[in-house]
This record gives sequence, structure tokens and C-alpha cells, in this order.
Amino acid sequence: MAEPIRVFIVEDEPRIARFLQIELEHEGFQAETEANGRRAFERIVQENHDIVLLDVMLPDMDGMEICRRVREVSSIPIIMLTARDEIEDKVNGLDIGADDYMTKPFAIQELLARIRAALRKHAPRDTVSGEEKLVVRNLVLYPSRYEVQVKGENVELTKKEYSLLEYLMRNKRMVLTRDQILQKVWGYDYVGDTNVVDVYIRYLRAKIDDKFQDKYIHTVRGVGYVIKE
Repeated sequence: MAEPIRVFIVEDEPRIARFLQIELEHEGFQAETEANGRRAFERIVQENHDIVLLDVMLPDMDGMEICRRVREVSSIPIIMLTARDEIEDKVNGLDIGADDYMTKPFAIQELLARIRAALRKHAPRDTVSGEEKLVVRNLVLYPSRYEVQVKGENVELTKKEYSLLEYLMRNKRMVLTRDQILQKVWGYDYVGDTNVVDVYIRYLRAKIDDKFQDKYIHTVRGVGYVIKE
């Protein structure tokens, strides 16, 4: 069974947030909410949502600033929701990277249609029918083939390098700790040097980031690693 699409609702009005959550869950989505702008930004970057519904007027950090900052590190679909219908606000929101902009009040069916459109826009395209692929910009991983390509060129990886890259890509935008990586890629019973994660990250960077002069794997100091779009 396919995983439900994860929608992150950033809205400081509890009644609106709850209404959206109920409606989206009724349609089969997995929906989470956040009312604080600064916490919302941190969660968008660190957690693994599929699309963000972003209010403009928020405490601590407004939606425009959140969108601008998120676009520095991620291409996650963003639909801005606001009571302000000035053309300048809409233009600014779209210019800083929002995929769509809806003015409250709106019909839930229209919102659902726009969510579907935004997800289609960002969905990976593949000419091989039904074949799964993981995509981060020009980096593509085909799980069924154990194949990795960057800019259309095949990249030769060892089995462990491949497993590490697949784990990072399946959790793109999510910061993974060294312990999480060790448990998932090397197994719970691994008793070797914990620096092995750093060593294999260097191997991947040499074969992907350095070779193709494009940064995919980022270090979050004191925490771990993340693949960013």
C-alpha cells in the first residue's frame, strides 16, 4: 500500500487549522499542523513532508520569510494561504518560490485540486512505467536496478555506498544522525568504528558532489547529514 501524502499545515488560527486537518485526513492525506512560524520553518527543513500549506500572518516568522528561507534549501511544494488578497502580496509570494497562492475564504474542493496540481508539478517523471525512482535535482536512484545516475551518467557505487545513498534520498530534507544511519545501513548489531559513517559520506561526496561539482550531501554540525534539493 502506498504511503499517504504528508501535508504540513502552517496556520495559527486553531479553528482553520483543525478544519483543514479534518478535511485532508478525510480525503486520505496525512496532515500535521503548526502555529508558530519559527518552529514551522525548522520542521519543514528537518521533517519529511510532501507539501506545505502556509499561512502568511504567523507569530515569530511570517509565511513570506519562511517560504524564502525554505527555497534556499528545498523545492518542496508550497501553497500560501492568506486573508490578504492584494495583488502585490500574491506576486511577492509567487516570486519568492510559492507554487500557488489562495485567498481565504476558499472552497475545500478548490484547495484539494490545487494540492493535486502542485504535487503533479513536483512529481518525478519516468518513461519506464511503474518503476520507482528517487530524485534530487540531477541525482537519480533506481531502487529496482541498484542504479544511480547524475546528469544522465551512471555512478558506480559499492553495496554499502548505495544503501547509504538510498537511505539519505528516501529521507531527503530530513537531518539523519550518525546513530540513525548506523542502525539503518549497518544494522543494530554493528560494533565497529562509529566514524564509518563519516568515511562513507566522504566516499559518496567524492563520487557525486565532487565529481559533478554539485552539492547534494550537507553536514549539519553536531547532528548528522541531510540531502537537500
